[in-house]
Amino acid sequence: MTRYRVILLLALLLLVLIGGVFATPGIIEGKYNRIRKEPPYAVPAATSELQQNLFVADLHADSLLWGRNLLSRSTTGHVDIPRLQQANVSLQAFTVVSTIPRRVNIERNAGSSDMVRYLAITERWPPRTWNSPKERALYQAGRLRVFESESNGKLVILRTRSDLQKFVASREPHRVAALLGAEGAQPLEGKLENLNDLYAAGFRMMSPTHFTDTEVAGSASGQRKGGLTDLGREWVRSMEAKSMLIDLAHASPATLRDVAAIATKPVIVSHTGVKGTCNNARNLSDDELRAVARTGGVVGIGYWETAVCGRDARAVARAIQYAAKAIGEEHVALGSDFDGATTMPFDVTGIPLITDELRKAGLSEHDVRLIMGENVLRVLSQNLPE
Repeated sequence: MTRYRVILLLALLLLVLIGGVFATPGIIEGKYNRIRKEPPYAVPAATSELQQNLFVADLHADSLLWGRNLLSRSTTGHVDIPRLQQANVSLQAFTVVSTIPRRVNIERNAGSSDMVRYLAITERWPPRTWNSPKERALYQAGRLRVFESESNGKLVILRTRSDLQKFVASREPHRVAALLGAEGAQPLEGKLENLNDLYAAGFRMMSPTHFTDTEVAGSASGQRKGGLTDLGREWVRSMEAKSMLIDLAHASPATLRDVAAIATKPVIVSHTGVKGTCNNARNLSDDELRAVARTGGVVGIGYWETAVCGRDARAVARAIQYAAKAIGEEHVALGSDFDGATTMPFDVTGIPLITDELRKAGLSEHDVRLIMGENVLRVLSQNLPE
């Protein structure tokens, strides 16, 4: 082989490797964030008209974990700003994942492995993120701020009650408000003072656990299944002092019970199912639903199969109806878990299918409005920082 051919072969190999690096993030996400039915999704004209006049809020999407530009419409994943605009979603909580254990499941996980490290390397995150949950959270928050700055006003991050009031008062069409949350207290890295850095970066919501136990509390799918630790009790007080929402998704029953007992402000569950329609360890019992409601909070119903024991909007609506009957329509919300390495019945443009199923089930327009977003609006209006 001539020297020229060797150089050409090496150049081609380099191009293939570079192309592979840039293509890998999309390939990875395409494997995990799937939908069962491709858009478009058809609903009756009356439902479509109602949908365009709702304040729609979703409490949970993990879209910042992946490498996509959320300002551009994509055929990968479940959420981006153009698709949120199409579905008339006014408020989207973007929740940051900082650790995921190997062979993750809903029963029992150890915290000794961490798959986000490899995703961070593959997606070319800065080296400081490779071994630090806190830096991963701050990096993803930075991505959201970049999207905000480049959106020409179409994306607005909510940091204060005034931000929300201005957003609602303007109600310009096709604007999306973003609430930044942390899925699990792993970014604290066991140090409560790190909450200050996360708050400064725009975080206004955090859960004590994800799939594994933390220094703060026990996870529903952790090893100990314990409740709040001493640090966890301090964390609750600090969260409330900063007017940050406590999210009890993934919390163990003991943790949920402990937090609800000492909370002086509303708590939420950003994404869950209910045992009444889908009985497994991931979902909430009636007693747990009532504990959240007694704080004045809301429960976001997810769309994935483990949450609702079904593969369509009807199953989601059935779980919503059950929760509403158990604790009242004023305490139920949407919590999709879009882009959470889940297979969904539809992408975000399919949300009108849920509205339609609720209408078919006989819910009044007043109750539909509450569930589709006004309950979340109420909780945030009362509890974001001044």
